[in-house]
Amino acid sequence: MTDMDERLEMTAADSWQRYRRLMRWMTLAALGATLATIAGLWWAQGPLPWLFLVFTAGGIFFSVVLAAALMGLVFLSAASGHDEQIQDFSEDDDDQRQ
Repeated sequence: MTDMDERLEMTAADSWQRYRRLMRWMTLAALGATLATIAGLWWAQGPLPWLFLVFTAGGIFFSVVLAAALMGLVFLSAASGHDEQIQDFSEDDDDQRQ
């Protein structure tokens, strides 16, 4: 194994740490997007009902965080080697069809 391979190899703990860091940044990004959208709505429409603002903010924030969490889990699975541990049963099915 070369020095470059050793630096590129990530352990599961490193992958989880990277995932947590990604989620912290994306939570901040979601908060920024939420505040920007609410400010834009306030500027364009004027004062809005507080319930409308609460539900809009919640929908924007949780949509961005959920999307980040799911994409982050895809990257975590690939980086930590979990994808390589899966046995592909469809190969057996392909052999039987021929």
